[in-house]
Amino acid sequence: MTYRAPINDMLLSLNHGAGLEAAVKAGHYGDFDADITTAVLEEAGRFATDVLAPLNRVGDEHGIKLEADKVTTAPGWPDAYQRWTAAGWNAVSGPEAFGGQGLPLAINAACTEIWSASNIAFGLCPLLTLSEIEALDAHGSDELKKIYLEKLVSGEWTGTMQLTEPQAGSDVGALRTRAERAPDGSYRIKGTKIFITYGDHDMTDNIVHFVLARLPDAPAGTKGISLFLIPKFLVNADGSLGQRNDIYPSGVEHKLGMHASPTCTMTMGDSGAIGYLIGEENKGMQCMFTMMNQARLGVGLEGVGIADRAYQQALAFAQERRQGRAVGKDGNGSDPIIVHPDVKRMLMQMRALTAAARTICYATAVALDVSVRATDAKTRGLAAARGALLTPIAKAFSTDIGNEVTSLGVQIHGGMGFIEETGAAQHYRDARITPIYEGTNGIQAIDLVTRKLAANGGESVWALLDELSGIVKRVETSNDPAFGTSGAKLRDALASLERTSRWLLERVASGPNDALAGATPYLRLFGSTLGGCMLAGEALAARDLGKASGDPERYVTLARFFAENISVQAGSLEKTVMDSADAVNGADAVLLA
Repeated sequence: MTYRAPINDMLLSLNHGAGLEAAVKAGHYGDFDADITTAVLEEAGRFATDVLAPLNRVGDEHGIKLEADKVTTAPGWPDAYQRWTAAGWNAVSGPEAFGGQGLPLAINAACTEIWSASNIAFGLCPLLTLSEIEALDAHGSDELKKIYLEKLVSGEWTGTMQLTEPQAGSDVGALRTRAERAPDGSYRIKGTKIFITYGDHDMTDNIVHFVLARLPDAPAGTKGISLFLIPKFLVNADGSLGQRNDIYPSGVEHKLGMHASPTCTMTMGDSGAIGYLIGEENKGMQCMFTMMNQARLGVGLEGVGIADRAYQQALAFAQERRQGRAVGKDGNGSDPIIVHPDVKRMLMQMRALTAAARTICYATAVALDVSVRATDAKTRGLAAARGALLTPIAKAFSTDIGNEVTSLGVQIHGGMGFIEETGAAQHYRDARITPIYEGTNGIQAIDLVTRKLAANGGESVWALLDELSGIVKRVETSNDPAFGTSGAKLRDALASLERTSRWLLERVASGPNDALAGATPYLRLFGSTLGGCMLAGEALAARDLGKASGDPERYVTLARFFAENISVQAGSLEKTVMDSADAVNGADAVLLA
């Protein structure tokens, strides 16, 4: 089956669940015309359906090839990319000063979901370019911006992010790539990087690499890392491409999924690649985190996109596949499996998790927008804190559910899901890398507990919980039987989240290993509570909108399912966080026996 962007769901999530409409009305988006949002998403959906989705299976089956230091992508890939950039999709949220459309990040976030759902391996390439644009715009010199930003914004050139080395995975401070100063103010970089997404390809005539390296006199650890821009081809004074730089793909990985996305080993050889400093020497991590935080949101949206694609396919299969009879139904023949309660449960689980993750990601994008677009400093500061708090949740919760939802998709297909012909297995394989990308989900949980929760004594968390409590109160006072026990279940979940947050805030200082042991279940508790409350808020908004939302009752049913089947797990997650530290920290008796 093909892919259709769920425009009504996305608009309700973006405007009401994530708060875009309220932020626009508050003046935080300046003269942005919110009426264009629907048109942008509908056009993105058409492009994804017509151009990108048909290439998804082609890319998976064909993969990529490395020959003579050059990577060749799957048939149709270069043409699709040229059509994508010609339509202006790479420039949606790019700075207007360099040819971008200057639309909100929140709009581009919705587009990112669409690209990921239709063809996740294709969507990876521009995701990294957009992150590089933000880092270069924030930290690059005027000269580098003049040379590179317009090409990156248009998509004429693409970007990479090169951190990982064989001996230094997530421990970036252990990297060995070396940089030496050259007399002309440039640098010579030597070393090897692994797992570099789109490190080389044939879709553009130049690639701009952002590479972390260490100067000879740099301090040890992350305090001694610098960030360098290294073009595949050097750029002449007139803007034309010059000689090939000394950076080459020396290998490509053979992966579980994402077969159409080249994952390269990049080698900077004997003479050293010519590079240019981004920001200040030994301050590379600060610059890289600008890029990485954008990428983390993008990866979270990959989780949303692949989950929605798997759900659409599983729903279509369940409506067509006939097996068994509905309870109490007489006669001959079989019924579509969608009549069976357990299949309904799995489909609702898929849709509800996807919807919650979508709104969490969109809300993160809105917060990041307001943090730079609002006119007063206080509003910008509060929005920046909200965006920082939500980023690890958006990345980890959404990619975890991407794996869970695609797995359920295989289950609904039964035996047909375990073979490649249906495509369900590809979604499952492709989703598996996303919890590893851009800092594993365990690292996201640690960041949430040790940095984001602890920031300002937890004020960002308490402010968010107050807002969520307001949503729950509206559900409770609606006295609408269609919500079932949603109000009570969400109220209990909020109480669990607050108690657990206060417990962890104390343990971060007094018993850090106890806090770290509970970090991952805490992030799940946060995500499932936040998602449940947000879906309830969307359901209330759909009721207010009436038929303008499509079918308001389906959003109420979805919110009720989430509250009564997913948010209800908050109590057990609370106990896991608070009661399991001794068993986790004492595990050496088992693991090292």
